Amino acid sequence: MAMATGSVQEGEPMLDINTTPLIDVMLVMLIMLIITIPIQTHAVKLDLPQDQQNQTPPPVDPVKNKIVITATNQVLWNGLPVDLVTLRQYLDLTTTMTPVPELHLQPEPQARYNLVDEVLAVTKRANITAMGFVGNEAYANF
Repeated sequence: MAMATGSVQEGEPMLDINTTPLIDVMLVMLIMLIITIPIQTHAVKLDLPQDQQNQTPPPVDPVKNKIVITATNQVLWNGLPVDLVTLRQYLDLTTTMTPVPELHLQPEPQARYNLVDEVLAVTKRANITAMGFVGNEAYANF
């Protein structure tokens, strides 16, 4: 089957331009342009704090704090030994924070009950509401 056009006579050359090779060349050039354009990076510049080796951590953690009462009659606040007056100051400081950090109390199995009772009295006087006992599984054999 042949397609007949109105303006072309039988045997005359066709005067229309074949645009397929032009489109192919344009696509190749577009791809080359896309490849050669550098990739745009989206970056936000931040000034992050630098780590200082000699800086001591703050005594009160804003998320949770841990009181450990050892068998050697020491009270540890987040791993540092404190007396009951300093403990009360730390507890008063935690009540002013928003949200109030959790307090985890972990007496060792061999700790004196008298000291544990004194620490509980200090926490009661400081009006601590978010407190829990940690490590109760250590008392399973007593």
